[in-house]
Amino acid sequence: MISSADILKAKILIVDDRQTNIQLLERMLDGAGYAAVTSTTEPEQVCALQRANGYDLILLDLEMPGMDGFQVMDKLKELDPGGYLPVLAVTANPAHKLRALYGGARDFISKPFDLSEVLMRVRNMLEVRLLHAADLNHAKHLEAMALNDALTGLANRRLLADRLGMALIHARRNKNIMAVLYLDLDGFKAINDTLGHAAGDELLRLVARRLELTVREEDTVARLGGDEFGIALWNVGGVDDASSVAAKVIAAVSRPYTLEGRPVTITVSAGVALCPAHGDDADTLLKSADAALYEAKHAGKNGFRIAADAPVKESGRPA
Repeated sequence: MISSADILKAKILIVDDRQTNIQLLERMLDGAGYAAVTSTTEPEQVCALQRANGYDLILLDLEMPGMDGFQVMDKLKELDPGGYLPVLAVTANPAHKLRALYGGARDFISKPFDLSEVLMRVRNMLEVRLLHAADLNHAKHLEAMALNDALTGLANRRLLADRLGMALIHARRNKNIMAVLYLDLDGFKAINDTLGHAAGDELLRLVARRLELTVREEDTVARLGGDEFGIALWNVGGVDDASSVAAKVIAAVSRPYTLEGRPVTITVSAGVALCPAHGDDADTLLKSADAALYEAKHAGKNGFRIAADAPVKESGRPA
């Protein structure tokens, strides 16, 4: 819901080569309560100003020497191709009105200015503009929710699969090796049972941060559900390299935590799969890593295993 206060706080830019026209529009807008109005007499500066400030509305005179309003609109469209052009055209020439609309302007104001017309068109356009921005932000929020875990902020299983797909393409193109780690916390249910689900959720968030800090920026850490996590390693030297990362991850997660003023310790088990040795698609790699995780759990937890048909590295387990 867009309120009157939101509209009056919107950022407005007036573009006109005549200072008298700018002053007249500024008085009208100031009298109506608009608090963020700026202006320029130089149309060549409009794109830089819009890039820096992101105006919600640009009152743009169409007839100016040097660069006219139509040319300014063309330049503005280059900033955000296919985006919303927040231009309210200003003209004394009736023949320019339709051309302005075809050029991307959302509406127009006629000269000489009529106070009621100016304020009505400015308010109407700002309301539409702010609604458009709110819808865009909502769509981005929904997209983020669809690709990220709500509790930890990590990638979710869907986004991990997408990143794995990109990593696999990169590995094939450059003849590199990439790896997947499948992680499961050991004894997490006991934390929920003894300290409660709120403490369990906080522990998951703390584990997520440690995982992110342990791997490289280009790698992807995801929460796959419950107390399971996945890590896509874009480029590794081989089994030893992937094993080293797994050992570091286990050591990092196993360091003590403080929850509700109490020290808490938890360990993690991991399965590791490499491409191309254990699969050349995301689904196969995740299944191979999951199977290796099962073997690590069966072997006593707090350690890792490499997927079948690759050497098993026993060293690197934390005490």
